[in-house]
Amino acid sequence: MQGEIIIIAFVIITAIVFGLVFYFSKKAIIKRKLKNSELKRLSSFRSGETAKIVGKVEFVDSPLIAPLSGRKCSHYHVLIEQERSTGKSSTWDTLVDEERHSKYLIKDGSKYAYINDSLLKSYIVEDAKYKSGFLNDPTENMESFLSSKGIDTTGLFGFNKTLRCKEGILEKDEEIAVYGHGEWKEAKELGLPEKYGQVLEITATGEEAIYLSDDPETTEENETSLNSSRKREVKRSRYRK
Repeated sequence: MQGEIIIIAFVIITAIVFGLVFYFSKKAIIKRKLKNSELKRLSSFRSGETAKIVGKVEFVDSPLIAPLSGRKCSHYHVLIEQERSTGKSSTWDTLVDEERHSKYLIKDGSKYAYINDSLLKSYIVEDAKYKSGFLNDPTENMESFLSSKGIDTTGLFGFNKTLRCKEGILEKDEEIAVYGHGEWKEAKELGLPEKYGQVLEITATGEEAIYLSDDPETTEENETSLNSSRKREVKRSRYRK
C-alpha cells in the first residue's frame, strides 16, 4: 500500500513539474500574451495605444533564404540539436539557435505597420523538420549550414551524428499577430519607401517586449477579442449620446 502511495505521489509531482515547465515556456508565454491582448484594426489604431494587430507579411527588402528549406522569407528561426547518450539516459544539446529577420511590413487592409525595435519575443511555428543519424544522412542544406558554423555532421569513425533540426519562417502574405506600442509616422521617417504613406511604428513598452507569432491560435481565434472591443466602442458611443 505504501509503495502504491509513493508511486502515485511521484506521478502527480512529475505531472505538476511538466505542467509548470510548459506553462512558463517561451512558446506558451508568447501565445498566452497574444491570445489575451486586445485586438485592434490598423484603421482604428491611434498613436500612443498599446494593443495587438493581425496582418499579412509584406516584404520591403530582398527576402532572406531560410537555411534548411531554402524558402524565401522575412524572418526565420532555426534550432539544431544533437543527441548525446550518457549510459542509460540521453539528452539533446543545442548546437545552433539562430533567428534572423529582414525589413518587412504588416498589412491590414490598406494600412501598414512596421516593427522598429530589437526587444522582440517571437514564436515562429516550426513547420520544417529534418533528422540525421545512423543510416540517415543529413540534407545538403543541413550540411552546408552547419559547416558555415564550423560544425561537422559526422563524429567518431565517420558515422552520422544524431541530429534533429527545426525551422520556422514568415513567408510573404503569411498572417501574423503582433503586440506592442504604436505611433503613426511617415514612411520616409522610418527608412521605408514613401509609397507606404503613414505607417504604424511598433515598439516595446518600457521593459515589456514586442510579442510576435504566426501561430493560428494567436491570429484566427482572436475575432472574439475584436468583437468585444467593437462592443465597448459601441457602448461608449451610446453613452456619449
